[in-house]
Amino acid sequence: MIFAVLFTNIALKTKRLAALTATALLLLNAAPAFADDIKDWQREIVKKIIKTHIYPRSAIAREIEGSAKVQVTIDRTGKIVSYDITESSGEDQLDNVIPKMMDKLDPLPEPPASLPDGNLSFVIPIAWRLQ
Repeated sequence: MIFAVLFTNIALKTKRLAALTATALLLLNAAPAFADDIKDWQREIVKKIIKTHIYPRSAIAREIEGSAKVQVTIDRTGKIVSYDITESSGEDQLDNVIPKMMDKLDPLPEPPASLPDGNLSFVIPIAWRLQ
C-alpha cells in the first residue's frame, strides 16, 4: 500500500515537472501568431505528453533518474514526421522508452493555422525524476 501511494506521488510529480518543462520550452520556440491559439495548442500538447509519459518500473526500482531532449517535427495535421534525441538521458533504460513515447504521442494536436511552418519543429524535454 505504501509503495502504491509513493509510486502515485512520484508519477504525479514527474508528470507535473514534464508539463512545466514542456510548456516553457514550447513557449520559447513560438513565433508571433495568435497567442490564444498557440497557448491552447501548447496546453493540448502538454496534456498529451503527460498522458504518454513512461517511467520504466525497472528504472524506478533502481532509482534511476534523468532527462532527455527530443527534437520533433510535425506536419500541419500534427503527425510526427521525424524525431531525434538531441540530448540523451545517459541511461539506456530511460532512452529506450523514448521511441515508444513518440509512437504514443503521434499524432500531436493539429497546430493552429496562425502558426508559421517554421515552428512545426520544436524540442520536447522529457524528465524522469523520483521525488
